[in-house]
Parts: sequence; C-alpha cells; structure tokens
Amino acid sequence: MVVATTVMRKANVVVRDLSALEALGGVTNICSDKTGTLTQGAMIVKKAWLPSKTVYTVRDSMDPSNPTAGSVTQAEVRAEEEKRDYDQERTTQAIKFDVPDEKVNPAPKKEPETEAEITPDLRMFLLSAALCNLATVRYDEQDEKWKTTGEPTEIALQVFTHRFKLGKKSLEAKGWNQVAEFPFDSSIKRMSVVYNVPEGNDAQVDASNSIVFTKGAVERILDLCSHIGTGEDRQPMTEEIKTQVLDQMTNFASQGQRVLALAYKNWDGKYHAPEDHSPTADDAIRTSVEKDLILLGLAGIYDPPRRETTPAIHECSNAGIKVHMLTGDHPETAKAIAKEVGIIPHNLGVFPAAIAENLVVKATDFDKLTDEQIDALEELPLVIARCAPETKTRMIDALRRRNAFMAMTGDGVNDAPSLSRADVGIAMGSGSDVAKSAAKIVLTDDKFNSIVAAIREGRRMFANIQKFVLHLLTSNVGEVILLIAGLGFRDGSGLSVFPISPLEILWINMLTSSFPAFGLGREKANADVMRKPPHDKSRGVFTNQILVDMVVYGTLMGTCTLMTFVIVVYGMYGGNLGSDCNISYSEACTPVFRARAAVFAELTWMILVSAWEFKDIRRSLFRLNADDESSFPVFKDIYENRFLFWAVVIGAVSVFPAVYIPYLNTSVFKHKGISWEWGVVFGMTILFVVGMEAWKFIKRKFNILDDHKVVRGAWSQGEDGGKRFPKSMSFSSLRSWRSRGRTMSNPTTSRGISAAGSRSKE
Repeated sequence: MVVATTVMRKANVVVRDLSALEALGGVTNICSDKTGTLTQGAMIVKKAWLPSKTVYTVRDSMDPSNPTAGSVTQAEVRAEEEKRDYDQERTTQAIKFDVPDEKVNPAPKKEPETEAEITPDLRMFLLSAALCNLATVRYDEQDEKWKTTGEPTEIALQVFTHRFKLGKKSLEAKGWNQVAEFPFDSSIKRMSVVYNVPEGNDAQVDASNSIVFTKGAVERILDLCSHIGTGEDRQPMTEEIKTQVLDQMTNFASQGQRVLALAYKNWDGKYHAPEDHSPTADDAIRTSVEKDLILLGLAGIYDPPRRETTPAIHECSNAGIKVHMLTGDHPETAKAIAKEVGIIPHNLGVFPAAIAENLVVKATDFDKLTDEQIDALEELPLVIARCAPETKTRMIDALRRRNAFMAMTGDGVNDAPSLSRADVGIAMGSGSDVAKSAAKIVLTDDKFNSIVAAIREGRRMFANIQKFVLHLLTSNVGEVILLIAGLGFRDGSGLSVFPISPLEILWINMLTSSFPAFGLGREKANADVMRKPPHDKSRGVFTNQILVDMVVYGTLMGTCTLMTFVIVVYGMYGGNLGSDCNISYSEACTPVFRARAAVFAELTWMILVSAWEFKDIRRSLFRLNADDESSFPVFKDIYENRFLFWAVVIGAVSVFPAVYIPYLNTSVFKHKGISWEWGVVFGMTILFVVGMEAWKFIKRKFNILDDHKVVRGAWSQGEDGGKRFPKSMSFSSLRSWRSRGRTMSNPTTSRGISAAGSRSKE
C-alpha cells in the first residue's frame, strides 16, 4: 500500500483512505463531472447573442486568460432550416442508406462578418457580464502575462468584457458601486447583484436609480423576464420570443457551449438592504429583486475537452468500466461534449430506441422517476444534464441496486453527501475543503485520466496482493504435504523422521521466501491489467483461480520434494533412516541428513522460481508481456523488477553456505553437505517449472478459471472519440450492449450498455 500511495501521489492522486486502494480495482462505473475533469476548465466566450439578432464571435483565441488574443466579429442572425436529426431517426429496415449530410443540409449562405463595435445593447450586455461577476482579470507587468482568479465561467465572461475595455475594475473606478449581492445558488442556478449608477455614465442609465444585473441558466432567467432588449428594441416577452431564445440557446449548446443568460432591470430609486437578515426575509428580497427582468442576451462559453480524456474513456471501456457524465449544463451542451469525448456515439441509432432515448436525460426528468421506474429502465442514463446534488445521490442508489461499484466525482460543498455515499468518492483538488474531507481520494490536477491512472494502480495493487498471497500459500501447501507425508517415514525406534527440519522451514519462510513475496508486491502492472473486467468485490483476493492454483502448485511442490527425499534415502541408501535423526547427527543419520539438504535446497529454489512464475498467474514466464515482440524476452522480463530479481538470486545463492558451513549444517539445520544429490535437485526444480508452465498452458488453452470476460459490443465508449460506428448491426450485437452495472461471469444474462465494444471492420 505504501508503494501504491507513492505511485498515486506521483500521478496527482492523493489517497485519504487506504481502503480506497483495493476498492479502485473493483470500480465498474464512474460518474464524472464535466467541467475541469472531462474538459480543460479553460473556458472562453465563443459567441454572444443579442436580441437585436446580432451574434458576436470570438475568433483565433484559445487562451482563456488573454483578452487581447484573437478578434471579435459580429454578424446578423439568419434563420436556418431545421437540420436532420439522426438521433431521432429509427427504421425497421435491415439496411439503411444515409444521404450525405452536405446534400440534405446544404450549408446556408453566411452573412458577412465585420469587426465588432460597441452598441448600446452590447454595452448593457457587457455591463451585466462584468459587474455580475466575482472573477478578476489583470495584466502582470512583472511576469508579462495575463492572470485571472475566480470560477472559470466568470473568468470567461470577465475576459470577454476586457476585450471591449469594460472590465469590472475599470467600471468600478468610474463610480459603479455594488450595494448588494445575491450569490449563485445551485438550486435556482442564478446570481444577482445590485449597483448604484454613477452620474454621466456611458450607458446612459439613470443615476437616480440602482440597477440589478442577473446571470444564470437560460430557462431560469427566461421565467423571470417580462421584457427583452434595450432602448427602442425593447418588447414584452411572449411565448413566441421565448421559443426563439430557446432555439438560439439550443444552437449554441449543440456546439458544445455552456449557455448563460444575462438580464437587468432598473430598481425604483436607490436600493437599501433590509435590516432583517433571516432566511425568510432574504428569500423575499431576492424574489423581489429577481422579477420583471429584461433579457440582454445569451453568452456561449466553450470549454474544450482534454486531449487525454477520450483515450482514458476508451481505456475504461476496455476494462469493463462504464463512464457516466453528470453535469449542470444544458442537455444539448452535455450531449455535444459527451459525443466529442466518446461517452455516447455520434449516431444514437446504433442502439435500440428504448436505450437511446434514455442515454441523455435532464435531472428533473430523472428525479421524477420512482425507484421502481428507474430499476425498470433497460439502461441507466450515460449523461444527466442540469444535475443537482440530490440527483447524484439517486444515481448512486440506482447503480448500487444494480450491484455496481461506483466512483463519484465532485468539487462543491453540496457534493459532499454523494461523495461520502459513493463506494469511492473522488474530490477535485480545486474544490472545496468540505468535498475533500468527504472523499476518499483527491485529484490534485482535476483530470479524468488521473482517475483512470488511480484505477490502474488499484488493479495493480490488487493483482500483486493476489500474487503475494499465492506465493506464500503455495509454499505452505507444499510444506504441509511434505511434512504430513513424512510422518510415514519411521526410523528404527519407531519415531517419524522429518523430511525437512523445523529450522529449515523457519529459514525458508522467514528469510528466503519473504523477500521475493515483497518483490511481488512491487511488481509493475501487467500489460493487460486494463483489458480485464473489474474484480468481484464479494470474493476479494481469494478467487477460484487463486484457490485452485494454490492447490495445484502446492501439490506439485510437495510431490517433487517428497520424491527427492525418497530417491536419496531409498534409491541410494536402501531406506536407512538411522535413529534419533531429528535430534542429533550420527553416521547412521547420513542418508537422512543428505536427503534433508537436497530437499531444503530444492524447496528453496522452487519457492524462489515460483516468485518469477507468479509475475503473471496465467501467462508463461517465457512470454510475460503479450505486446513484446522479442524472440526470447524472459531475461529482460525477470530483470525488470530489480528487487524481486536480486531477492531470488541472493536467496538461491544463500542455499550453499546453509548446506556447507560446518557445525551450522549438522547441528542447526540438521543436514549435511551433498554432492551427486545436486543433480536430483536441479532435475526436480526443472520438473516443477515444467509443471507450472503446463498448468498455465492448460488454463489458457481451455480458458479455465478465467472468471469472466469484458462484454464486447458493436461500439465502445471513447472509441475514436465516439466518431466510428458500425454500418450494420445484428440482434446479437445489440444484445451484447445489455450489461449490468457490474460485469459478471455469464455475459448473456447482463443488462444495460456494455462498457466495451469490438472495433467495427471497415
């Protein structure tokens, strides 16, 4: 565990609870946030829409902190024909011919773009974006670069306002004075501020009144607006206008942008904070402040996915782990990003309609379902949008009822209940201290691939524990067989003669075999560690394969050592067992002492060589790495783990002084030096290795004791970013997507979407 925690620390994973180390190897589902985990968290305002039918676009800028990078253009909005939605198309035909999209939806003629200029309606939009904002943007003269503080969303808005020289600090320097703030609340998804207006302001706002600025989720802000637009363009908010605004929001969201609405209203007179600060009074004043607002426009904020996210999701898929995205974004935004990173395919038509329609759902729709209705779903959603903390908790419960073992990410105070309730709670390093204290693991870099690295390390540790246990128990079984069978060897006085003395066993167990076992604990992860399904938490370390291997190898070890004792005593010395050979040495005990020395050396070498064999409990020692194309990589493979290599070598060499040092051999270990017996020792050791290799070959050849396979379907998460999908599908390939939350030994009885899929042949 010490080695595992050290490796994880280097991979930007801090383990707060050691129980999470083993648990990580059994994770079947990951419920991840989007912003900053699957994406870079480096948000940029890409588009802004104003009610005057003008769209402002930021071009040639990928630096989220630099307002001078790139340019801003403007263009008039042109109504576009409704595009063909493949996700909603279903057919009962076995063969479907898809007309190229460029023919069905010819690109509309683009309106000419010009350099953006500040207009009155844009100025009001920028005022709301700059002042209803807690982020700061400044240029550091010493470091000669732009620096920011605050939440990524607010930083993006603040940087956008700086492009027009209307940042918050410059506005407050001109006399804009904040008098009240109603902070962002995840339950209502909005934030508001109240400012006193300076005389002679450029926005020509009446200075005798305070002004309210609000930003938040589009649906929530729209419900509070009575009008839209500024100046002469202002008009009452109607259902038709709401539909137009929502269509524009969907347009931005379908491009993977997080869409925020900005609004304002003039307060009647100067705002004065109430003296009563009780929760009831605060809710009442907030309600009065955030009503009858005037919509100023929409901001489309793009957060590009991390490059490493898609390969990490595909690695999870190959490992039998299903990835869910739980985000507070709009469903269209969530769907676009989920397709981009490969959580869902670009063409949902590869699934049956019953599954496809529930892949992406809103949290409100999910929360309306009863537990029975959720359990009746053929597959749990892969994407939940507008997700609230309570939704995460319900998702955990739903997965647990399907026998899943899940990891849940979170960063906010409200995420603490879900983090503590999940099997493995994972907090973000940039998150709140409350979230970190509730989690078992903290990601210092907030990256999704760090979660996958932690799972890989958890699997490595679990596999090494199995190797460690198998190594020790195999030697114990061999010794027990040898000692029990040895009870049948009786000397002239009728006493049983030990084939191996107690101190020899103590020497082997305490000194010789301990260090190789520790070396196995330091073994690197096998090349296929993330191509196997999660281990069964109900079985733990003692799987069927470990138990059977322990018996097979232990029996083989005990039989070989027993045969060696018999060959030396009965083959060379006619079965002379002497007298009192368990207590002291005499000439009559020479056959027994020489046989013990041979058994001691052989047993020691078998235990040491088995440590190398247990580097992989299924693959041959002579081809441990399936991806290695070398002709004979055995020496490279065994030398890769230096600690194990030298533990085996030194342990093997230590046999010679233990056998030959005078007095120590006869008086302490109850054996004596040997000569021709070395041939038997070498022969039996080789026979033991051949036996182990034969058993491994049988397991591979007949697929014995391979507990279960990763269920393979027609499409797998993360495969080429979800951009590839098969041209045709069979019923069997669709059925393979019905997996459970937990992969089990019989794939034909699984339910839900499989985490992995075979690549399509093109």
